[in-house]
Amino acid sequence: MCLLRQLLGFLLAFTLVACAPGTNPRRAYPAAGEQTPASVNTQLAVEYMKKGMYEAALEKLNKAIRQDASYAPAHTTLAVLYERLGEPKKAEKHYRRAYRLDPANPGMLNNYGRMLCQQGKYAEADKMFNKALEDSLYRSPEKALTNAGLCAARADDLAKAETYFRAALEHNPQYPPALREMVRVSVRRKHWLAARAFLQRLQAVSSLGPEFLLLGVQIERQLGSREGEREYAGRLKNRYPDSEETASLLQREHGEDE
Repeated sequence: MCLLRQLLGFLLAFTLVACAPGTNPRRAYPAAGEQTPASVNTQLAVEYMKKGMYEAALEKLNKAIRQDASYAPAHTTLAVLYERLGEPKKAEKHYRRAYRLDPANPGMLNNYGRMLCQQGKYAEADKMFNKALEDSLYRSPEKALTNAGLCAARADDLAKAETYFRAALEHNPQYPPALREMVRVSVRRKHWLAARAFLQRLQAVSSLGPEFLLLGVQIERQLGSREGEREYAGRLKNRYPDSEETASLLQREHGEDE
């Protein structure tokens, strides 16, 4: 569906770890190739949102809902728009409406769960992520699993978070978001050998920013590897001389010299 592909592209740009909609046809969506007034206006709204034209997008989405209040993508897109506008109560209202209309769509469930987690509603968010994972046709389960892990980590349940991140990596061993979170959670749990291993896996598929170079310094220090510590420290100072992480590293080094 053209609209769903465009909506997905927008959600991928907007959310932390967005998910693809389910592939099962449902009443909430038009059939392949079908154009309805509500779908056309929702598609126009997505284009406006990509350009930052939020007022025009809001007008089109409200029009789409007037044309067909049962059209779930209009409610999902409006929820995303209200998130961007900093109106979480309105966003949640439309996520709930989309959920009632299309309760098994994994892309919507993932994004709804992400928003609930940002509001601190961890148990409810976890429910949404797991409902998304119930779809046997879900093409990107690692995304919902990573979001579920992020939410568990926010709730300080690090063991549960690690379980989710490892499950995500079983589906996609090279998935950078899950690898990054396994580094973070391993450091928080002081599992230094695991942290080193996941950091090595991460840099094999993605360049390391200042946060992870500094974590590399910390990990190698904890493991007693002066050579590894110097290597990460050198990369951090050379690549990101003006970063907060470099300033923190230099402050520590100066403190050790005194």
